[in-house]
Amino acid sequence: MTEIAITPTESVSATGEHNALASRLEQHRVELTGHCYRMLGAAFEAEDAVQETFIRAWRSYDRFEGRATLRSWLYRIATNVCLDMLGSRQRRARPMDLSSALSASTPLGPMLAETTWVEPVPDERVVPAGGDPADIAIARESIRLAFVAALQHLPPRQRAVLILREVLHWHADEVAELLGTTVASVNSALQRARVTMASRQLGADGSQALDDERQALLRRYVDAFERYDMDSLTSLLHEDATWSMPPYELWLQTHHDIRSWCLGPGIGCRGSRLLPTTANGSPAFGQYKPAPGGGWEPWALHVLEVEGDRITGVTFFLDTARFFPLFGLPPAIDA
Repeated sequence: MTEIAITPTESVSATGEHNALASRLEQHRVELTGHCYRMLGAAFEAEDAVQETFIRAWRSYDRFEGRATLRSWLYRIATNVCLDMLGSRQRRARPMDLSSALSASTPLGPMLAETTWVEPVPDERVVPAGGDPADIAIARESIRLAFVAALQHLPPRQRAVLILREVLHWHADEVAELLGTTVASVNSALQRARVTMASRQLGADGSQALDDERQALLRRYVDAFERYDMDSLTSLLHEDATWSMPPYELWLQTHHDIRSWCLGPGIGCRGSRLLPTTANGSPAFGQYKPAPGGGWEPWALHVLEVEGDRITGVTFFLDTARFFPLFGLPPAIDA
């Protein structure tokens, strides 16, 4: 975890005060990172936003009068940092937001810039440990890939209103004060945001606790993938499950196309090994494909979306150089 790299300002000069404030700020890092991730859709940008939040808090701490809790004050700063970062920037997306499903015979096409995509994030970076189980469940549900991607369809201020009201349960007057607007405007923005989110048709997923049935589903997924048994693998998928591979725009949906892709252009994944992790409140796996010199080398981070007893989506994030260190996955697996 990155420490707060801040030189004490004139307003907080004593070493004791410096350490005390640093400790108090650090206690809120995980939940603030989750908030910034929902706003920005990118794990690394969220961490940058939290660092900027701490810097701004440090510089203005002498003006913090205690009329709100330190936590609320930090959320105010973090929200404004995110709004500044968003500006008029194009929203991040998933492949399913950019085009219709294509066939296995479609060329991959060019890799799009990393700023195009909603990125994965490790649960432990954005979901506080301990605390009320209901709050933890909400935190996990609100970092789902589908939910974060849907948030990207909202203008930045609507996005902030929805997160503050629906995820953090702030009162409308508190949100209005933060955004410098009226309660009526906040309520109107919330209503419009709800309509947009409803249109994205969000359903249940794997953010719930993994019961025995779901654990068995994941074991079958690993077994089928490592054996490269496409009949067994597709039998675990919902009939309209999505199969996407950022940074490529191409995505697949039918069992036929998924099977054809894996046994055609994706045949290099035969013989892979999977290591479990978690991402976005969902089960995830680091995939290592056979390396030319022996052993296995990083290939993709699988993030699964689960509904009932079927997998409804698998996203393969191929930028392993960025994401495997973030998730604490090893750089290779020895033979």
